Amino acid sequence: MTSGARKPAPKRISADRFRSDLLDWFDRHKRDLPWRGHRDPYRVWLSEIMLQQTRVAAVIDYYERFVRRFPTVEKLAAARESSVLAAWSGLGYYRRARMLHAAARNIVRERAGKFPASPEDLRTLPGIGRYTAAAIASIAFHEPVAVVDGNVARVLQRILGKRIAGEHLWQTAEALLSQERPGDFNQALMELGATLCVPRQPKCLVCPVSEMCATRGELSGPRHIARQKKRTVFYALNSRNGSVFLAKRDKAAALMPGMWELPEIPAVKGSSQPFLTLRHSITVTDYVVRVVQCEPLEGILGRWIERSRLARLPLTGLTRKILRAAKVI
Repeated sequence: MTSGARKPAPKRISADRFRSDLLDWFDRHKRDLPWRGHRDPYRVWLSEIMLQQTRVAAVIDYYERFVRRFPTVEKLAAARESSVLAAWSGLGYYRRARMLHAAARNIVRERAGKFPASPEDLRTLPGIGRYTAAAIASIAFHEPVAVVDGNVARVLQRILGKRIAGEHLWQTAEALLSQERPGDFNQALMELGATLCVPRQPKCLVCPVSEMCATRGELSGPRHIARQKKRTVFYALNSRNGSVFLAKRDKAAALMPGMWELPEIPAVKGSSQPFLTLRHSITVTDYVVRVVQCEPLEGILGRWIERSRLARLPLTGLTRKILRAAKVI
């Protein structure tokens, strides 16, 4: 919703005071992040895509390297997909990178390099959903539209003292939104959830809106927590003459198609002991990864890749982690 009558604020909340106290706190305490301080829609969009399902601390270095390599939407659109995936390698959820690349080409080829400003038009681009469209529109174009992500949902539920979801969450966010500073307000609400109103141990004593909060702590009641699965996997690492043997995932693969990885091998028993063991998590699965130095197994299709080329190759995040731990890269 970008226009029309304002919805009533939730009970027990002075909407004007909530906005004022939250924005005052944000102005004084917001984190110094590389994508803040300007309204460039390309950088706002890039940061929002990178931050999906990824912690801020993990994104900063990737964001800065990505912007150096692709400083404009035109540069990104002109790049090969493999180059984009190589720059993204390690961030995970590679579909984001592919959609980012597809959207950049759409903006350049169909829109003369100009980003659409409204959330409705932004949602016509590949990889941009309701939240991302609202974030870009409000931060880059000052559109008065609210955002709801996991941090915002947690803050609003605690403020109200009950679990809400779906349209109720979006309507609550719209009711509280600052019409004068929508982008800053949205960032402030997300910042509050990321830094103070955190899961399990919220820092209520220093929260700028704690007096208006019905919960002042962890929200009671049932909360679904996905059970983590555990799995042990084995990979073969063979390095010789300055090259590493890697296999390429099929382009039709459901996960990480076209990415390069170390060959996965059957469980190793007996005298062949792993020379490297590490842990790796993907969504709800925790992996114990055991790396064995051995010759490529018969039947595995792959190639010898020179070490100097590895940084420019779209490696899976796990492969990059293994090669770093093994001091190959």
